[in-house]
Amino acid sequence: MRVLICGGGVIGASIAYFLSRCGVQATVIERSGLACAASGKAGGFLALDWCDGTSLQQLARRSFALHAQLAEEIGGEWGYRRLTTYGGLAGRRRSVNAYDIDWLAEDVTVNQRLGSMATTAQVHPARFTTALMRAAQAHGAELRRGCVTGVLRRQDGVMRGVEVDGEIVESDAVVIAMGPWSILAAEWLPLPAVYGLKGHSLIFETGTKVSADALFLEYREPSGALQAPEVFPRADGTTYVCAISSESPLPIDPAGVAPDPGAIERLERMCSALSPVLASAKVLARQACFRPITRDGLPLIGRIPGIEKAYVATGHSVWGILNAPATGEAMAELIIEGAARTVDLAPFNPGRFRSFNGKKQSRDWERR
Repeated sequence: MRVLICGGGVIGASIAYFLSRCGVQATVIERSGLACAASGKAGGFLALDWCDGTSLQQLARRSFALHAQLAEEIGGEWGYRRLTTYGGLAGRRRSVNAYDIDWLAEDVTVNQRLGSMATTAQVHPARFTTALMRAAQAHGAELRRGCVTGVLRRQDGVMRGVEVDGEIVESDAVVIAMGPWSILAAEWLPLPAVYGLKGHSLIFETGTKVSADALFLEYREPSGALQAPEVFPRADGTTYVCAISSESPLPIDPAGVAPDPGAIERLERMCSALSPVLASAKVLARQACFRPITRDGLPLIGRIPGIEKAYVATGHSVWGILNAPATGEAMAELIIEGAARTVDLAPFNPGRFRSFNGKKQSRDWERR
């Protein structure tokens, strides 16, 4: 059995890993590079129970457990560790501080513990994606550079492969896992829209000056705009900070993603106000990425309606890194066995949007 996976992000790599582990020949087709978009520029934050009470609860809990399991099973270092997570406010005196985090500015108040080492963790997302793909390749998977330009279907409608840079590549099944760029596949397949929400981030070189605590803060810019910066110190001595989202147009090529004018400068000023350590630290990366989202905020995971051997896995929004392992495991089960066993995929059925015109959506997107 041969499966083509369109998209070399964390979702595609995870699907390839679980398929190849079961003896399926998986080929990941990626246009720009492995983890070149949100999978390489995300925060890598993991939470056991933050999705409880929603349709994502089962997926998130299974995936949180799989992250710990994969850290034991797969060789390589991607910064997996448990950590404590706090919430707080900037611009207020420390008179009500419940937790002493000494590398923050004096007017940052940390007053909530949002997660413990039993319920929150982190990975370095680019390294995690790379490790999954390497593990898949050790089981016989392939990574192929190229741009998917179309799909191939038999006369009875069953998928039989894709077109890559004009070359026909045949397979027994096809998975669309291209993040927000999955909307390009709506030109060829009946897929609901996937949109891209842009976020900006910085990576600082902080060494041992920052404690291993994740922070979710509120910060009001001098302009009055309220921001919600997220701060994730990493095991490699760097600190990741993200904030400032926008609905900027999605470029056709992931390599064309760039920060909005002025956004990085605003984020740097924000970081300087939050911590003297960040104010004096070297900036290693100034970046932006698009998170894939759907109309109802839930991912698309499952069979593409009306087409045999065609599948989609995208639209995970801010929980892509967290939910990648359980998505890959469930997709492998669905493709090989005909149904997912470990997670109920019904809430993520791509057919839940009953009326959409895939071709029109793709053309409207290209004009933006």
